[in-house]
Amino acid sequence: MTVRTRFAPSPTGFLHIGGARTALFSYLYARKHGGQFVLRVEDTDRERSTPESVNAILEGMAWLNLEYDEGPFYQTERMARYQAVIAQLMASGHAYHCYASREALDALREAQMARGEKPRYDHRYRDFTGTPPAGVPPVVRFRNPLEGEVVIDDGVRGRVVFQNSELDDLI
Repeated sequence: MTVRTRFAPSPTGFLHIGGARTALFSYLYARKHGGQFVLRVEDTDRERSTPESVNAILEGMAWLNLEYDEGPFYQTERMARYQAVIAQLMASGHAYHCYASREALDALREAQMARGEKPRYDHRYRDFTGTPPAGVPPVVRFRNPLEGEVVIDDGVRGRVVFQNSELDDLI
């Protein structure tokens, strides 16, 4: 198996110590195993991402001598591909549009926490077939199975099991 690691910073400011740590671990792991270290810039937050921040991250990585083998790849350059995959997921029933507003989700989270429950999305739009509410742009959520489990053979922690009932329909 070929090892490929990646560092995927959001260009919303300088390279901070946590990002440098993540990049260093990914870089060292790839080098130790004869693999590739990839730089992928998560520039999809168009309101906060700036070219100056991209430059600051690249300069920080150069200062740390963290040389990437591939990239930098910019997420915004792949938007057409992402839209095509979203269309496939929607058509196959593996994803759906969610119209819950941020305010409604915040209220849901607060109520769940007040009751001592784990905060999570309540699937209110999982099987929605009605007219979408006006003025609420949809997000796409993965339709996670409600039963069963996900088993991962993690290189550090070994066999890790997640119950689907504990997972959310992620955006």
